[in-house]
Amino acid sequence: MAKKRSNAPAVHPAFADVPHEPGAPKPDPVVVAHGILRKFGGLTAVDVDHLEIQRNAITALIGPNGAGKSTLFNLLTGFDRPQNGAWEFNGHSLSSRSPAQVARAGMVRTFQLTKALSRMTVLENMRLGAAGQRGENIFAALLQPLWGAQEEAHTERALALLERFKLLEKKDDYAGELSGGQRKLLEMARALMSEPEIVMLDEPMAGVNPALTESLLDHIVQLRDEGVTVLFVEHDMHMVRRISDWVVVMAEGRIIAEGPPHSVMSNPAVQDAYLGAHHDTDLSEGQ
Repeated sequence: MAKKRSNAPAVHPAFADVPHEPGAPKPDPVVVAHGILRKFGGLTAVDVDHLEIQRNAITALIGPNGAGKSTLFNLLTGFDRPQNGAWEFNGHSLSSRSPAQVARAGMVRTFQLTKALSRMTVLENMRLGAAGQRGENIFAALLQPLWGAQEEAHTERALALLERFKLLEKKDDYAGELSGGQRKLLEMARALMSEPEIVMLDEPMAGVNPALTESLLDHIVQLRDEGVTVLFVEHDMHMVRRISDWVVVMAEGRIIAEGPPHSVMSNPAVQDAYLGAHHDTDLSEGQ
């Protein structure tokens, strides 16, 4: 008798032996967090016992509204401080680092609401994303030979990224004149100016029209293929299924499930967590 072929997509090789359970250890984690607790008054926003993010993979962080996803992003990147817990990036503690120090270490993020400086041009916004700029020193700024070559290199990188993200023709436009989807593209492109090891995207598809959504998805996959680790928050289950190698599910501040997309979407605990916010959503089927 012929063996029945599974309809489930292939599992990313790095996760072949990883158990499908909360806090599962990964073979090569770039981020490890343990005992993260963040309360706002009497409300527990994040209570994560253990989390590991696999290097060179696309991990989706999903959950109902109010699950604590964006708060966890803020904690890991230094924009907020927990009451308890520790986390490491490449084996080095980031527990007391500022957002700027976290970014310099190689972990950059985007936001639900884009942070483009609207009164600056697209190209100027891109230059701001470059790390270690010598001209930022008040004394060095007076001596153009000290920073001129570096600024030229930054400009060349910025133009190359704008071309890749199909924003080159907008380089001299003010960022405030871009559409919502174009600002998302600009923020992602600017995040890459510092050549990060991990990019954390907070709802990158929110408010983006279908044509630009496809472009964003392609860019995220390309980042993974180039060796960049991607961790992203997203509510669109169709998008999560399409590009994720691994999915982490949060509910009420806790991690309740982990696994490849097809496994997580059929998990009863995950479906129960979504019932309050997605009465008509069948998580296990395409949309």
